[in-house]
Amino acid sequence: MVVFAALVCRADITNLNLTVTASPNAAVPDGSPVGLTSTLTVGNMVGPLTNLTVNLDVTGGFNGNLYAYLIAPSGSMVVLLNRVGLSSTNAFGYGNSGFNVSLNAAAANNVHFYQSTGYSLTAGQLTGDWQPDQRTISPGSVQTAFDAPGAGNNLNSYYASDSNPNGVWTLFIADLANGGQSTLVSWGLTVVTVPEPQTWTLLGGGLATLLFMARKRRS
Repeated sequence: MVVFAALVCRADITNLNLTVTASPNAAVPDGSPVGLTSTLTVGNMVGPLTNLTVNLDVTGGFNGNLYAYLIAPSGSMVVLLNRVGLSSTNAFGYGNSGFNVSLNAAAANNVHFYQSTGYSLTAGQLTGDWQPDQRTISPGSVQTAFDAPGAGNNLNSYYASDSNPNGVWTLFIADLANGGQSTLVSWGLTVVTVPEPQTWTLLGGGLATLLFMARKRRS
């Protein structure tokens, strides 16, 4: 019985942090709203979300052409990219080629205007940690509409309501302007949860039982 309690506690603790990755290595259709879809499955996570990071590796093409969003198992959506750099003074968006970034709510700067702040490129790809774009407007909106900050869900919207991370997550990415070929090399999720109160109760009970048995043997 003591061994069973310890094993249950260990299983809960090891499912509080999980990274899952998909490697489609697939071309994003150029100049097409049809785009490309890829899915990942998260399972056996314990407790509600406390942190979620999207890792995105895209090569080639022009960053200002891309539109991407993430759909959670619950059906809620976060816009990750929406024609980055597009604004009232830039009709085409940024011309850099690709992303190798982590997108999370805790990052200091929004990815849409990344050239307005400190940024780094490696082999033409944007690198670093960024907030998702969050612009829920149509990627075909007038230029001036992109000047306003994104008002859509940030990634923290998934865990603000104690969302369950288990299930199928869907990434959609499209290239909405002709010219250049982007490739979705890989993408992934890093999911962090906290244990439910009963998990810590179980842990405490298991440890208490072990201590009791140890003391009993000594006596």
